[in-house]
Amino acid sequence: MTADASIHTEPTVLLVDDNAQNLKVLYETLKDRGYRLLIANDGEKALALAQRNRPELILLDIMMPGMDGFMVCRQLKANPETADAAVVFLSALDDVDAKVKGFALGGVDYVAKPFQAQEVIARVETHVKVIQLERQLQARNRQLENDQSRILNAISEGIYGLDSTGVIIFANPSAAAMNHSTVEELIGQNFCKLHFSSPCDWSDVSSLPVLATCEQGVAEHQRNVMMRRPDGSLFPAEYRATPKRDGHEILGAVVVFRDITAELARESELEAARRLVQEQREQMAHASRLSTMGEMAAGFAHEVNQPLTAITNYVRVALRLAAADPVDHALLEETLCKIEAQSHRASEVIRRIRGFVRKPASGKEFVGVRHLLEETREFAEVDARNNDIAIDVAVDEHVPDVYADPIQIQQVTLNLIRNALEATRSCGSTDAVDVRARLDEKGMVRIAVRDHGCGLPPDAEEKLFLPFFSTKQDGMGIGLALCRSLVQSQGGEIGFVRQESGGTEFFFTLPVAPAET
Repeated sequence: MTADASIHTEPTVLLVDDNAQNLKVLYETLKDRGYRLLIANDGEKALALAQRNRPELILLDIMMPGMDGFMVCRQLKANPETADAAVVFLSALDDVDAKVKGFALGGVDYVAKPFQAQEVIARVETHVKVIQLERQLQARNRQLENDQSRILNAISEGIYGLDSTGVIIFANPSAAAMNHSTVEELIGQNFCKLHFSSPCDWSDVSSLPVLATCEQGVAEHQRNVMMRRPDGSLFPAEYRATPKRDGHEILGAVVVFRDITAELARESELEAARRLVQEQREQMAHASRLSTMGEMAAGFAHEVNQPLTAITNYVRVALRLAAADPVDHALLEETLCKIEAQSHRASEVIRRIRGFVRKPASGKEFVGVRHLLEETREFAEVDARNNDIAIDVAVDEHVPDVYADPIQIQQVTLNLIRNALEATRSCGSTDAVDVRARLDEKGMVRIAVRDHGCGLPPDAEEKLFLPFFSTKQDGMGIGLALCRSLVQSQGGEIGFVRQESGGTEFFFTLPVAPAET
């Protein structure tokens, strides 16, 4: 729009007639109607005024010397600056051919001479409103196109618009940048032929990338596919293809894609870090178990020594029985059975020790909760006798199996039991440590260990599971922190509840084993 046209807000109407009287009549008819009126008495002046002012409406006389109204209309419509103006022809001719020619050149209406004031006012008002609405719509469309263009240019993903045959008809700058190309070089190329190195099998549309979307409206999402650039280089990509529709008609597809080279590298680094963390967690757990065994070594030496001493005594008895005459075969058999039982007892203690300190290679498996807790209680019997405190284990009847690492879960449970025994003894109580297992409201198996100690400090919630924090005078503060790490690696949570009657209940949860199919 020119500067002259932009400073006026009222609609502009250009009156063109070589007859001064006609111009006067039109001017008098339309003045004070809210229009800005311009006057020209020949075709050249009319074109100049229209170029400079961009009127909404031109009342144009057909029969003028030199350049007639048809020629003026033809040039108005050929000029983009004036092509949208509504041209209403003024003529005394009642010639159908002239009217048809005028409409063919772009005219929108006719006003017959002599003029009827109400007819002129009505036709001018109608066509001015139409042109104003059309210009507002065009301005809005241009704004939307500019907004759309800015958005598409700002998006980091590549965007293609494809026709129904898979040919690229639109590409944004990001698409060009990812292809080390220009937008102009991408437009007009077939998506499949451009981006996929292997020859496309055009006989099977469903197997071709995106073509099923273009032709059949089937949305598509692919990740970690190799796309080829125009220079032949490849890059891993993720793309989504969405059909373009007009009602039920499929017009093509919109493809949004991105280079995921850096993302795949980050995922690989994250997976390597996850494996490293898992290895370090297992190493720390193993070291903690060895440390626990060091603390319990004296007790276990006593556990093993008892059956070995018994075996020695029973062997002496058996030798005496074998040397007697006559030999008491029944008593000798009973003695040998006792030797066998004591050897099994020693072997079982050693088996539990070896199972606890080994580094498990099998990882998670289906684990029966009752068996695991009973075995852990047996393992903690030495500590229980040393502290003169019993361990009471109860498992609800319908507690299902869990899916976890049995050695690590046994380590967590044993740690909580030993802590509970120490806490109970330090407070002067001899009540049994309670170990309970049930199914909680979230569908997880909840294992709880309750002591009868003196309770936890007020700030325990904030510090208890942090590394190197301990409520024990000689504690290192890694036991509960490691327990939390081990439980979380199994998909569970760990916490504690203060008991109103004194003491603390520590608990952890484990996911139920999935149903076998």
